[in-house]
Formats: sequence, structure tokens, C-alpha cells
Amino acid sequence: MVAGESSIRLRPIEFADWAPIHAWASTDEACRYQPWGPNTVQDTQRFVTDAIAAWDDDPQDRYVWAAITDRVGVVGLGELHIRNRRWRQGEIGYAVHTQHWGTGIATAIGVQLLQYAFDRLGLHRVAATCDPRNDASAAVLRRLGMTHEGRLREAIELRDGWRDSEIFSILSSDRQQALPRDKPFS
Repeated sequence: MVAGESSIRLRPIEFADWAPIHAWASTDEACRYQPWGPNTVQDTQRFVTDAIAAWDDDPQDRYVWAAITDRVGVVGLGELHIRNRRWRQGEIGYAVHTQHWGTGIATAIGVQLLQYAFDRLGLHRVAATCDPRNDASAAVLRRLGMTHEGRLREAIELRDGWRDSEIFSILSSDRQQALPRDKPFS
């Protein structure tokens, strides 16, 4: 399946999403560049439970959506964190089932996360990080119109030791040229 941006919808995560998320969050391949995983069933269920609970926080600083298609169902997820309310700064992240890597789903998720961040939350700056070895994720961030700002040295400890993080960002003013405004949310 090749997914275009218009075929991906984001909706708030639900507990039933734990099983399709666990299908990839429990694999070494999907977790290679992540500080989490491979997940146990309990890890994935706790992640989903915490993500659902975050929707009730006031103020809400964490937004987690399931990325779904009508044909397949849950194919990934997107997450937005408010990092600084005063300075209107946030951070996005995404994960996609390994069977759907390279199909445009991560980019579609990112477009919708940025749309929400800028249009609904009024953020000024949104950042994202990725492992320097993860060329595919860096390419997604560039496609989103994000600017590579540099490298944070030994920013996260993974199973194989400390790793650097590449940091990207986009400003609300950059977004005018970079992103469409008509992507669907549930």
C-alpha cells in the first residue's frame, strides 16, 4: 500500500489502539533509534493509557493521536508536546508501523501535527529530533519544511549507549511557505 497524505487521518488515541501499536512497538527494528522498547504488552498498554489520560490534563501539554487509514486501521501515531507555553514552543514526534515505512505516512502525520500546532494551538516554534543514523526520519523533517539547527551531543541514552540527536525546527512564519492547511483531523 502506498499512502498519500489525504488518506491518513489523526484521531485521539483510544485504548483499543494498543494492539496495532504493539505490533510494531514490540519489534527491534521499530525501536532501533528510540529510547523506549522493544515494548512488552504492559509497556504498550501503559503508554496508551497515559496518552489517553493526557487529553484530560488542564492545561494539556501532551497530545497523542493514532494515525489511521480506512483500509488498514492504525498505521502509526503522532505526538505533540507543549514545551514552553510562554514562548509558544512545542515538539512533535511520530512513529509508523514498519510495514508502512517509505509510504509517506510519517510525512502525512507530521503535516497534520504542525497544522494543529500552528492553527489550533497558536504555537510560534515547533521542534523535532532524530537519531543521526536515521536518515529516513531526517528526510521527513526536511520535507515538512523544518530547518536543521544542529546536533545535541549525547542527548539520549539508548540500549547501545549514549546517542546524539539532530534537532530541527519550523517557525509559524516558515510554515506559510512549507505546509498545506487542509489536512483532516478527527
